[in-house]
Amino acid sequence: MYHAQRNDRVALPVGLPPGPKIPALLQTLLIGFWPRRFQDYCARHYGDCFTTWIPRLPPFVHFSNPEAIRTVFEADGEKVHAANRPLNLVLGENSLLILHGDRHARDRHLLGAVLHGDRMRRYCEVMIAEADRAIDGWPLGRPFQIHPEMQQITLNVIMRAVFGDDAGPEMDELRERLRELLAVAAGTVWMVPWLRTIGGRFSLLARIRRARRSVDEVLTELLVRRRQNGARGHDDVLSVLIEAAHENGCDLSDQELRDEMVTLLVAGHETTATALAWTITRVHEYANVVAAAKKELDEVLAGGEPEQSKLESLRYLDATIRETLRLNPVVPDVGRLVSRPIRIGGYELPAGVIVVPSIDLTHRNPQVWPEPEKFRPERFLESRPGPYEFFPFGGGIRRCIGMSFALFETKVVLARVLSRCDLRLAPGYRPRMKRRGITIAPSRGAPAVMDRCRAV
Repeated sequence: MYHAQRNDRVALPVGLPPGPKIPALLQTLLIGFWPRRFQDYCARHYGDCFTTWIPRLPPFVHFSNPEAIRTVFEADGEKVHAANRPLNLVLGENSLLILHGDRHARDRHLLGAVLHGDRMRRYCEVMIAEADRAIDGWPLGRPFQIHPEMQQITLNVIMRAVFGDDAGPEMDELRERLRELLAVAAGTVWMVPWLRTIGGRFSLLARIRRARRSVDEVLTELLVRRRQNGARGHDDVLSVLIEAAHENGCDLSDQELRDEMVTLLVAGHETTATALAWTITRVHEYANVVAAAKKELDEVLAGGEPEQSKLESLRYLDATIRETLRLNPVVPDVGRLVSRPIRIGGYELPAGVIVVPSIDLTHRNPQVWPEPEKFRPERFLESRPGPYEFFPFGGGIRRCIGMSFALFETKVVLARVLSRCDLRLAPGYRPRMKRRGITIAPSRGAPAVMDRCRAV
């Protein structure tokens, strides 16, 4: 395990990369409220490898060099594994994002079969319908927030995918309880163990637990009914997952199913909604990007819906999404706990530290990306970056299992919005990065104005 020397401001683990000498509590605040500004400061002063510190937690060693990131993502699962423990409060102990080892491999195999890209593409019509329903409710000529609208679309899509179209009257109740859970977990305090317990029964920890129990109550009713009625013959994610587990001889308990359902519902809509909000915001900062995207849509779709067979031809739109995820990754970094000593980036790292491949810093590394701060979708048409240079969904055996679905949904909804709407950012609005739990969202909900809407 690591050994630490102390000075008057921060613990300095022996042998780890250098890092800011400011107090650990101040580093916590900077990471929570100004993550990009703080990481940029560290990168300027310490290069592509540095250590940060949060009180009562192991040191965090950040990397933005593709070769170091390759080492992390390709490391033996016995040497590094997930460092997502705070997520268990929201997602549960049996979430794929928490598990590691054999159980992680088992659940990833099961969910991989369920979330296969071809299966998820069956929901193209659902995505179009939900996008149209939202667009039809947008006001003309006055500001409204894009981010909550995208959350509504993606939540409705993932709920229909997970439970089917005939799930019953509990859907409205579950939708509301999920929103309450996400609202409680939208801050950053709950990720720091000693902060989330302040206040006893009124603490953030207690509030999260109450919100999670509220969600579980509805999910339990749905699971009981689905098991009683039988899952066979249904094509929704829950039914297919139950059947896949049974066929593989590893029937999942109700608690395991509940935790995976919450993971799919929360991660399956919140991150995609944020990616959509950023993309719509980014596109409408540049008139030439809007014009190029709409021109491609007119040529490929010819005024029709974004059919699955035509989506692959929308190369500029795809490049625009990827360029947005490069400059504004929804999750700015990923963490891995070192369980056995490992050499990364020239440093011998002991067990107990957390290594952090920085998505945000790597995506703006000038040695990898020419003019890294410039929004230029064409760069993704000119070359294909490697998996250790561009990894908005993480990498290795823990890469986001819903990546294909998320990119597909983002493309469908964005195509529908650009085809039907003439939007502009609200007067005076300049998007800033705002932390929302583990994600980074556009500030103020990304307000925009719709000047014209084409009928379906």
